Amino acid sequence: MKPTLYVESVGIAAPGLPDWPRSIAALAGAAPYQPQPLEAYSPTLLPPNERRRVTQVVRLAFRSSEDALARSSIPAAALATVFASSEGDTDVVHRINVALAQSARSLSPTDFHNSVHNAPAGYWSIAVGSKQPSTSLAAFDGTFAAALNEAAALALGDGLDVLATTYDMAMTPALALKRPIPEPFASALVLTRQRTARTIAALSLAETQEPLTVIHDPALEALRRCNPSARALPLLRMLARRASGTVHLPAGGSSLSVTVAA
Repeated sequence: MKPTLYVESVGIAAPGLPDWPRSIAALAGAAPYQPQPLEAYSPTLLPPNERRRVTQVVRLAFRSSEDALARSSIPAAALATVFASSEGDTDVVHRINVALAQSARSLSPTDFHNSVHNAPAGYWSIAVGSKQPSTSLAAFDGTFAAALNEAAALALGDGLDVLATTYDMAMTPALALKRPIPEPFASALVLTRQRTARTIAALSLAETQEPLTVIHDPALEALRRCNPSARALPLLRMLARRASGTVHLPAGGSSLSVTVAA
């Protein structure tokens, strides 16, 4: 029998998908998906001083994480975390590259502070007072699958409940020449090792060579393809439908097979 993870809650932040409750109909196919720019967001959990310093990628990660947390029965401080991003904070990377290309090379201390890949995880631990384990990772287009695998290891191997958040911002024009990502996308899952009263689905993971699952909705499929974190969409679509079945997600040289039991 394959080990089983349980999904307690879901969060999302993307054009036309501002949070999970308002995105279910479009994801499930019960309403047309209409891309709309995300409105500005200020993390509610961060203290004011930290809130002023955070970058757009931290705001994006917090947005989906706070959305998932709103429907979870587990206190934020009790959750281990996985923060995963294919590219990290590309706005900061761009500003640092520009600064280093100048003769004076004047680097912003705040940009330097925010340049590390685990900055969102650090801000989260400050915000919720967490002393639980945390992993920050990147795996190119397989980043969402890698985050699920890491969450499964924490839940099933270490007996922890986990918040798994995957996020990528739209690229700056200069960086988009090499890695075009035109739209932001983030999702978050609260995953538990045991079923709870709020469990919405059970997940079983396995490596496979099956073809990747696509979405037969042109607009959602375009979103899935345009952002590495949006490779989560086939699974999110199934969760929105409260359906059972299997999706295959990119995982490097293979695929991650995720079997969903609603």
